[in-house]
Amino acid sequence: MPSEMPKPERRPLQPSFSSGPCPKRPNWSLSALDDALLGRSHRSAAGKAKLKAAIEQTRDVLGIPADYRVGIVAGSDTGAVEIALWNLLGERGVDVLAWESFGRDWVTDVVDVLGVADSRTLLADYGELPDLSAVDFDRDVVFVWNGTTSGVKVPNGDWIRSDRTGLTICDATSAAFAMALPWPKLDVVTFSWQKVLGGEGAHGMLILSPRAVTRLETFRPNRPLPKLFRLCKGGKLDEAIFTGATINTPSMLCVEDYLDALQWTHDVGGLEAMLARSAGNLGVLSSWVEQTSWIDFLASREEIRSNTSICLKFTAPTVTSLDAEKQAAFAKRVASLLEQEQVALDINGYRSAPPGIRIWGGATVEKTDIEALLPWIEWAHATAIAELDP
Repeated sequence: MPSEMPKPERRPLQPSFSSGPCPKRPNWSLSALDDALLGRSHRSAAGKAKLKAAIEQTRDVLGIPADYRVGIVAGSDTGAVEIALWNLLGERGVDVLAWESFGRDWVTDVVDVLGVADSRTLLADYGELPDLSAVDFDRDVVFVWNGTTSGVKVPNGDWIRSDRTGLTICDATSAAFAMALPWPKLDVVTFSWQKVLGGEGAHGMLILSPRAVTRLETFRPNRPLPKLFRLCKGGKLDEAIFTGATINTPSMLCVEDYLDALQWTHDVGGLEAMLARSAGNLGVLSSWVEQTSWIDFLASREEIRSNTSICLKFTAPTVTSLDAEKQAAFAKRVASLLEQEQVALDINGYRSAPPGIRIWGGATVEKTDIEALLPWIEWAHATAIAELDP
């Protein structure tokens, strides 16, 4: 039987709540790309200037130390992480942390693909973190800052030793521009343009500390490196990569879009404002969850709760009593109803995560749109409940 709950009247102005690619900045239009350098070589003086501007503005907004290298690489965040792993690992043992699907991808790369013999995996289920106190910082450490598919983040950088002898390699793709990153604790940081800033895909950022550069110049991995992965020439870091001479051909249209997003970040108040916008979005959802009996965060504790990829699970006994397949179908139905009404697009939980919905709360999302969305989730939940077999 259909739900008796009436449809809400107010709708989000921007229905995109996808966790990647993420929503564009407010008031974005194609006119933002009018100055894109099209039909020109990215290795021309004008092309290099655009790429260097993207690098330097990234450094400025994020507060990256002056002695860290910032480069643009191929393959989005995945490409940036792969480049780091293939170049840097093998000099010593490795600890790999994983509590969701992408972290588990890095486990596969380190253990199975690269075959690092002295590797340990520290795992946790969705909604939890591994035991951070068990990490050995005399080894290299690979981890995601924020689990995009689980909505679980590390609470801060206090668990990372300042006197470490190994490298910390951090996949920060759904954290950069939304969560405070302690740069002195991080030796490699990666992210992609299509996450918190809502840029276009296929381009990744690779940020290296001086310690990471030293490793690159003193360690030779016992594996062949594809051309796209090579960061050194003649035993020294290829500095050109970190001034705008990308290894492959980037899309200058995407570069222009990234520059626009960086300018918007500056205009709204910089990193501090970006963090506040994202925290405000989480605050709206937290208040609603606290008042709603049939939904909860997938993250088990408040301090590890993501403010970007906000993952929610349905907790009503009517739903939790269903088998796993039917629970997944229920969550998919809720997301489908919202998409049919064009009030929320792409918010079904990640395919390998526990059934639920995932709402992007990054800085490009307006708090008023999340406020408008919540009554619609209530309507969709009631409708899906009413459709269940008695």
